[in-house]
Amino acid sequence: MAGEMRAALFDRYGAPEVLYEGRVPVPVAKADEVLVRVHGTSVNGGELYARRGRLGILLGRRFPKRIGIDFAGEVVQAAATGRGPEVGAHVWGSLPRGRFGSAAEFVAVHVRQVARSPRGLDLVEASALPVGTTAITALRDKARLKPGERLLVRGGAGGVGYVAVQLGKAMGAHVTALASAKNLDLVHDLGADEAFDYATTGPAELGSFDVVMDTAGSSLPAYRRLLGPGGRMVSIAFDSPATVAYILGSVVFGSRRVRFFSGNPRHDLFRDLTAYVESGALRPAVDTTRPLADIAGAHRALEAGGVRGKHVVRVV
Repeated sequence: MAGEMRAALFDRYGAPEVLYEGRVPVPVAKADEVLVRVHGTSVNGGELYARRGRLGILLGRRFPKRIGIDFAGEVVQAAATGRGPEVGAHVWGSLPRGRFGSAAEFVAVHVRQVARSPRGLDLVEASALPVGTTAITALRDKARLKPGERLLVRGGAGGVGYVAVQLGKAMGAHVTALASAKNLDLVHDLGADEAFDYATTGPAELGSFDVVMDTAGSSLPAYRRLLGPGGRMVSIAFDSPATVAYILGSVVFGSRRVRFFSGNPRHDLFRDLTAYVESGALRPAVDTTRPLADIAGAHRALEAGGVRGKHVVRVV
């Protein structure tokens, strides 16, 4: 498909205001890629780091640069190999680690990076959920959460945390969530057995847990001490070099070490995510929906904190 398309761009690293809607060539799909017309994307924490230049050593200083990781949309060109979804299929997925550009009208992506999106779910609303693959990896694959165990989710109303709360309940755990005071109603509605204001409730007041899922990246030693015998902690946020050093050094705690990973979900995880949604275990939570032209506003809103689910960008 030749021609140009609208896309979110930035010409220098900096504040949200560096983002704008511009025009770039429509991507040419390789033989093992599908071309997807993007209906919606959402803003993730990693994109804030990229835009600010904190990943500059990896991304370089060649501009303009693109933004956006995950997406939901419709296949307009199938893979030449004959594998993957057909034209017209509704799909969701994400770009591979280190690549940005889903905040655009079209995206070319390997068939391993997409799966059919849930039936009956609006594609713009669906774009609030692909990050849920991170929660699946953290709780099911890394922590191996079991029915009846006690789970603590830090950031229970955030982009990953709101899915972790629902997934924890679906896996049969007793879920306690920390969130801002204004978001405790959302966390309870998502299924949390207990919800506390992180600003007024410290670790010492929370009791013991089998699994701690951290999306904040701070005070990890204090929260690791909440783990009972055989407890596991998974962190997906690293707010400082000291935090990274602590995570790496936690191997001395054996089974109670802090587990971490860098998400790069493939087809099977998105397929599992679709199954969870269609079973009724997971549903999207959309804080705001903005047009692509207001991509800066979506970034600004996420940086302001207190998010209730995801900030979604409508592309169609």
